[in-house]
Amino acid sequence: MNKIILVTGGSGLVGSAIKDVVEHEGNALPDEKWIFTNSKEADLSNLQDTRTLFEKYKPTHVIHLAAMVGGLFHNMNNNLDFLRKNIHINDNVLETSYQFNVTKVVSCLSTCIFPDKTSYPIDESMIHNGPPHSSNFGYSYAKRLLDISNRAYHQKYEVVFTSVVPCNVYGPNDNFDLQNAHVVPALIHRLYQAVNNGDKKFVVLGSGKPLRQFIYSLDLAKLFIWVLRNYNDVEPLILSVDEKDEISIRQLAELISKNFNFQGTLVYDTSAADGQIKKTASNKKLRQLLPDFEFTNMESAIAHTVKWFQNNHKHARLVN
Repeated sequence: MNKIILVTGGSGLVGSAIKDVVEHEGNALPDEKWIFTNSKEADLSNLQDTRTLFEKYKPTHVIHLAAMVGGLFHNMNNNLDFLRKNIHINDNVLETSYQFNVTKVVSCLSTCIFPDKTSYPIDESMIHNGPPHSSNFGYSYAKRLLDISNRAYHQKYEVVFTSVVPCNVYGPNDNFDLQNAHVVPALIHRLYQAVNNGDKKFVVLGSGKPLRQFIYSLDLAKLFIWVLRNYNDVEPLILSVDEKDEISIRQLAELISKNFNFQGTLVYDTSAADGQIKKTASNKKLRQLLPDFEFTNMESAIAHTVKWFQNNHKHARLVN
């Protein structure tokens, strides 16, 4: 039987990367038809829109990426919106998938949903062990409920609804809007402006001390495709680089400034919020399942992302 794979949020950072891997790296199998959809085609927070979309494509498999997302400051100011919008989207996609007899759904969570106060490294068993960081509790609880929904659907109907938990994702086709962007695209966009303006000083918001793991979007895309084909457990699976690859925001800013050949000084605004100081994730389970996977070196991946933005800034996503 041929697979019809519907990717929600298909024009975003991860969806674009999956499309690139499938279409340009020869990763599609002969029995697979890939369909990439986005919010322009259907508002997945609306149940009727969701049903119409599924009626149109009749997917057998779903990679569910669609979500209301944003950076630290956007989350801090809009927790209610993040909670309600994502609950509606996730409920509509899972229930419609069940009603249309979808064989498998792989949804996307995030390491930011883990408890704020916890031991490290965090692993898949610790998602619900305490409150998330206060800065993004709306988004975090909505994503945690997606894991709960997967378990409930599996318990009642024995369907394979599962999820993956990426660490911080970056790469081409990211959202570079300075109001809502995550840290990598925000730093790239602001440094691009600083270099063009001839600035001698560049201000990084926060102390630069928080530690993060970053995964290149094309690496994550390959892992998503592997999960769709091979991982059939309802338990979430962390998709992250190794613990040794964790870097500080200061190191990240220095790496990006180096790729812009920025000759000025980096200054850290300690009056701005840092968010979680660390959220180190263990990829032990992934390494057991896929021991030979090689992650792209961050220096080369950042260099590629900076070059992509320099070449595409006029039509990059600068607004939501």
